[in-house]
Amino acid sequence: MAENGTATTEQPPQPAAKRDRTHYLYIAVIVAVLLGIAVGFIWPDFAKELKPIGTGFVNLIKMMISPIIFCTIVLGVGSVRKAAKIGKVGGLALAYFIVMSMVALAIGLIVGNILDPGTGMHLTDATKDVGHTAAEDAAEGPVDFVLGVIPTTLVSAFTQGEVLQTLLVALLVGFALQAMGRSGEPVLRGVEHIQKLVFRVLGMIMWAAPVGAFGAMAAVIGETGVDALKALATIMVGFYVTCALFVGIVLAAILRLATGFNIFSLLKYLGREFLLILSTSSSESALPRLIAKMEHLGVSRPVVGITVPTGYSFNLDGTMIYLTMASLFIADAMDQPMNIGQQIGLLLFMMIASKGAAGVSGSGIAVLASGLQSHKPALVDGVGLIIGIDRFMSEARALTNFAGNAVATLLIGTWTGEVDRDRVQRVLAGDLPFDERTLLDSADDDKDVPAPRDGGTKEPVGA
Repeated sequence: MAENGTATTEQPPQPAAKRDRTHYLYIAVIVAVLLGIAVGFIWPDFAKELKPIGTGFVNLIKMMISPIIFCTIVLGVGSVRKAAKIGKVGGLALAYFIVMSMVALAIGLIVGNILDPGTGMHLTDATKDVGHTAAEDAAEGPVDFVLGVIPTTLVSAFTQGEVLQTLLVALLVGFALQAMGRSGEPVLRGVEHIQKLVFRVLGMIMWAAPVGAFGAMAAVIGETGVDALKALATIMVGFYVTCALFVGIVLAAILRLATGFNIFSLLKYLGREFLLILSTSSSESALPRLIAKMEHLGVSRPVVGITVPTGYSFNLDGTMIYLTMASLFIADAMDQPMNIGQQIGLLLFMMIASKGAAGVSGSGIAVLASGLQSHKPALVDGVGLIIGIDRFMSEARALTNFAGNAVATLLIGTWTGEVDRDRVQRVLAGDLPFDERTLLDSADDDKDVPAPRDGGTKEPVGA
């Protein structure tokens, strides 16, 4: 009772909010990268032996990619009754990816012809061997690529870690659940719980990121050293600047005109993912987090589930720029410049051959070598000229590919009416922070899978 005799209602004590300690994790990643650089310069031989540490961390992340893609797509497709809606999203995404690949190729051609960075380089016998070895390890032809999308068994896509195979299986399961109607809802709920479990496991793995970043960066610096960086500074700096301009001007203009959103706010929202990619040189290390964060941003689950995994194989803007600039660099370095017709023919082939090359460092070299071997074999010897800095260029490739896929997801969602614009603005403004502890919004823990519906924007996650 209050002093004036009126009754008062005591409010129950509120539970203390859990502190988000994940920011310490990313501070530790930055420190680990700096330590890795220092160790690479001071003890290069020892640093080379640390490579398995970085490789092991990336493999842990890749282990989680197939189940995350499967759960995301099954939940997205299975909760939408109209299959035509999924086809619309996929068709629009593929058309956009092709157009942007052509734009990236054109930009790389322009910059590569302006810089003319290959003059004055020299070949050695060891350099020639590197090029031919890379060509032998290159991707298969278009027919083999298409057949490779079909897994040997229903579960082999998960055991082999093939993104496109997982995408195919998930689409088939999702459409089957569509056809089952309400009888498929228990399966959807089961997949929802599996997805939560998988993201929890991923959250645990992420705490190993500082160790992985240290090993990866130390090995890169130990293997490369300063000499290769000095000798190839022009092509490397030119490539980084080109990628930055592509993201800051081309992608920024498209995003602003199509959606009204600012790309720098989006990049800030994905800052931790960029740090993870920079420290591991692999865009795959951030794929699961991109799926979770784009759903949190307000893009519907079907759009995220289709666009992000498909983009990781078909929307390789950074790889396109790399292939163009590297091809011109090698041609100039070997005093065998290509005319514009030869350049266009070679790069169109590489655009097809590069699909699926968005993973760990090294795939870019294989695609480059196979393209040169098919169209101008005399240039394969020159691939070794660029091997010394390929790891550093692979970081720019991965960062650009990742930014392009984030922008593509928001664009496709906007064009198909599958974005909660108010939520996007609130998330980018920092009003709805992403739950870093679980990679899922805490509000999701109390939700069931929604019943199948006819379409429209999904209820925002955690809203």
